[in-house]
Amino acid sequence: MFRQKLLLLAVAVALTGCAAPSQHNDPFERSNRFMFKVNVQFDNYLLKPVAKGYLYVPSPVRQSVRNFLDNLASPVTLANDIFQLQGQRASTTALRFGINSTVGLFGLFDPAKRLGLEKHDEDFGQTMAVWGVPEGPYLFTPVYGPSSPREFSGWIIDWAFDPMTHQDDWHLENAIGRYAIDGIDARASALTVLDEIERSSVDFYATVRSLYQQNRASEIANGVTNIDDLPDLDEFDDLDDF
Repeated sequence: MFRQKLLLLAVAVALTGCAAPSQHNDPFERSNRFMFKVNVQFDNYLLKPVAKGYLYVPSPVRQSVRNFLDNLASPVTLANDIFQLQGQRASTTALRFGINSTVGLFGLFDPAKRLGLEKHDEDFGQTMAVWGVPEGPYLFTPVYGPSSPREFSGWIIDWAFDPMTHQDDWHLENAIGRYAIDGIDARASALTVLDEIERSSVDFYATVRSLYQQNRASEIANGVTNIDDLPDLDEFDDLDDF
């Protein structure tokens, strides 16, 4: 779902050819831009080459890795479904986790999807947004990338709710390895899209900020578009005269 949203936003950027306005709740823009440049270099010299190499792994294997990682995240999604009082979505998450952890061989496969149980993601940052906690200023953080105080603190809380954190044999290096593989897989899936965004952007930093904020708003709304945010089509009636 994230890749689909990102692709749609990338198409919008390519069509407009415009960067986002210079202020999007970004009072720390100077330091954010510096950290953005650092992350771009990190991506160019390390993450992107590794992601390109990862594409040589057979597609079925990469899909199983993706399924396994998604299944590991299911308990966190379930907790946040419940916190947001989303009963139907919580039921879907619980059923997906049960089916994929058993029939799907510990999540390596996704038979739940074939049963019509589509995956969705929730985190505590979204939960806080639903309950009215302000987002705070835009932040571009090392490695983690675009964020906000609400999202970053939510990520820390999600870590505490993750059952893997409380395993007797849990080690920090295991957690780092898990998130590293997750990041490499996500980067490999977005190689073409992000290259096109960078190529077509007047201001790559501003474009990434805008895409992040739009995508985050969509996630919080569970993909439901606010009609008030759509353009007034009456403004375009005069085009019929040409």
